[in-house]
Amino acid sequence: MDATAIGLGSMLGAGVFAVFAPAAAAAGSGLLLSLVIAGFIAYCNATSSAQLAAVHPASGGTYVYGRARLGHWWGFTAGWGFVIGKTASCAAMALTFAAYAAPGFERPAAALAVAALAAVNCVGITRTAQLTRALLVVVLLVLVGFAALSAPAAGTGGPPDWLPHGPLGVLQAAGLLFFAFAGYARIATLGEEVRDPARTIPRAILLALPIAAVVYVGVGLAVLGVLGPHELATSTAPLADALTAAGHPGLAPVVRFGAATASLGALLALIAGVGRTGLAMAREGDLPRFLAAVHPRFQVPHHAELTLAAVVIALVLTTDLRGVIGFSSFGVLVYYAIANASAFTQPASERRWPKALNVAGLTGCLLLAATLPWTSVAVGLGVFAIGLVGRLVSRARAA
Repeated sequence: MDATAIGLGSMLGAGVFAVFAPAAAAAGSGLLLSLVIAGFIAYCNATSSAQLAAVHPASGGTYVYGRARLGHWWGFTAGWGFVIGKTASCAAMALTFAAYAAPGFERPAAALAVAALAAVNCVGITRTAQLTRALLVVVLLVLVGFAALSAPAAGTGGPPDWLPHGPLGVLQAAGLLFFAFAGYARIATLGEEVRDPARTIPRAILLALPIAAVVYVGVGLAVLGVLGPHELATSTAPLADALTAAGHPGLAPVVRFGAATASLGALLALIAGVGRTGLAMAREGDLPRFLAAVHPRFQVPHHAELTLAAVVIALVLTTDLRGVIGFSSFGVLVYYAIANASAFTQPASERRWPKALNVAGLTGCLLLAATLPWTSVAVGLGVFAIGLVGRLVSRARAA
């Protein structure tokens, strides 16, 4: 249950409170179709990750799977995609926290949150399974309460606006909504931290995903029905705005508290997770060795976490929420594309699901990545190129 709670807590973090606004800007009322597409691709990715985790029960997720099944370069590409995608996720969660907790002062509040939580991580305090469960209960109560209170006002947000940007807008919104589903990657990195990982990790992934999908559909219907696609597209705190529009302005602070709590909890866990992935890659020589340093007292990768914090602070001071969500989705979609390709290579004796799901997941990931906002695609390709060239140079020097 701890692994399921960690995955569900990661998926029901900042994403559900933030992602519907940029999705509405891309697809209007068609974001509901986008949600179905994103959920199906997430399911394909989940089956691939679960199948691989059963055979490779080691921490590291697709960084490990790619190295084992496709080669070191593919493993590096997956690991690099995870690091850069989740770095952008850190920025998205910090900005979401600030949008709900400190409207009008988003950038400085987000930067302060990152600095504070990086300091907390550097003294060895990360989210425990107990804290994860407590945060998950808070978020679920807030989301269920929001949906129940908003439902009577559904349909008051004006007429639907289906496919304002055509099929491309639907696919773009699906890519953005995928950001909210990507938390189950955290389960796949728990290989060395749970009992019987070959059984526990696949079950946890496939249990957390449908629960999250049901919550997303309920919240999406409520927020779209109350605000309408146009007002939703411009909202910086859509759930709080929807509750106010539904006639419950006095309860909007409760939603703001839930969003801020979920965002900070997810941000704390992500800083730790990305820092440890960076540590693992640095030890393999896939990132600068400087990042492999572990604090002698607190036993945390303090160089990796402080470097991450500096990059995230730069992002929250210079980018907006839609930009970092798009960039995060690009990195994580590449990560899962490699997971699907890795699962495709598994022999029949290791398979739990048909290869068709691997093909669908790989194709879907690449399609959604290609149809994200062009700035996300351009920056994503540039950052991947920097990582690959950097590894090539470092390997040449070491030879």
